[in-house]
Amino acid sequence: MGTFGHLTQEQDDPRTLVVVFLRGAADGLTLVAPIADDDYQRLRPRLAVKASEAVPLDGTFGLHPKLAALGAAWKDGDLAIAHGAGGESDTRSHFEAQDLMEHGGPVAGGWLARFLRARGPVQSPLAAVALAPTLPASLSGAPSAAAFTSLDEFSLMEGSVELPNFPAQLRRLYEAEGPTMRAAAANTFEALRRIESIDRKASPEHGAEYDPDDSFARGLRQIALLIKAKVGLDAASVDLGGWDSHFTQQTLLEPLMSRLGNGLAAFRQDLGPRMATTTVVVMTEFGRRVGENTAFGTDHGCGSAMFVLGGDIKGGQVLGGWPGLHPETLEGPGDLPVWNNYRNILAPILARHGTPDSLKEIFPDFNLNPVSL
Repeated sequence: MGTFGHLTQEQDDPRTLVVVFLRGAADGLTLVAPIADDDYQRLRPRLAVKASEAVPLDGTFGLHPKLAALGAAWKDGDLAIAHGAGGESDTRSHFEAQDLMEHGGPVAGGWLARFLRARGPVQSPLAAVALAPTLPASLSGAPSAAAFTSLDEFSLMEGSVELPNFPAQLRRLYEAEGPTMRAAAANTFEALRRIESIDRKASPEHGAEYDPDDSFARGLRQIALLIKAKVGLDAASVDLGGWDSHFTQQTLLEPLMSRLGNGLAAFRQDLGPRMATTTVVVMTEFGRRVGENTAFGTDHGCGSAMFVLGGDIKGGQVLGGWPGLHPETLEGPGDLPVWNNYRNILAPILARHGTPDSLKEIFPDFNLNPVSL
């Protein structure tokens, strides 16, 4: 971008990818329970989701009742689930597993950053945002990305006092610093212009209600504001942490599942028809062991579950079948194996969002076998 205000809203691509990372290794067998599997009930006598309480999906699976808000998306064909989802590494380190997954394997830079570069020239300084204090590893190397916890962090105001001469003064300062600083300043001011044009107090649309006390819901609401304002948002990242459930799992996970389900349902309702060009991916670094432990929890495992939410997917399906939880199907000390590599779930989504010919560059050194999504 050469000059301040060069971009127009008409140039913005309406497609937006939203990545929700459940940090702490979320238990896929609780999120999406194989309620018809007798071995599941046997291996989790205290923690298994009861079939009578689950939100039925098909003849095998049911959503945890705390995720009931997502039931409408499943019925409408806007939600797909991949069980046995994860990576190929056998690490049980949260940090290592998250790092590998966010980079897209043992490669430099983040997979989301490579996706953004593959889309072509950046059309907006707000092409990628992370609702976080710092950029996640998935956006490492992105051509344009911003991290913030609130849109209120972007302002040319001091308190409630407008600073009318400040933008012009900053522009003159950067103009004197050469072309590199000039381009960076232009991006910054364009981002400020676009953000300040948003009515941040506008009510959510279509009767949607976000929990104002929930930071995750507030993050989703701000992403929805950016999408509706047509600021050129291509990708957004938001975390929901705290899923490491070694002890008293039900007490720990139930509030998190409520936040996840209610937040995503409000986001979908708020966007309404705009969900046709919006895809939400929910992922976690690895799952939990199939059998419960003696502390009413579950230990680090392997396969978990991924969610894909959007109006342009083949929803209403659990991808990849179900091998069952017989001893011969489990791995290691009793882990759910991975039969849906996370890259194969992401690949058809990235193709739909504008990079069908660049998937090998986004996920190098991996033999892709994309799912039908």
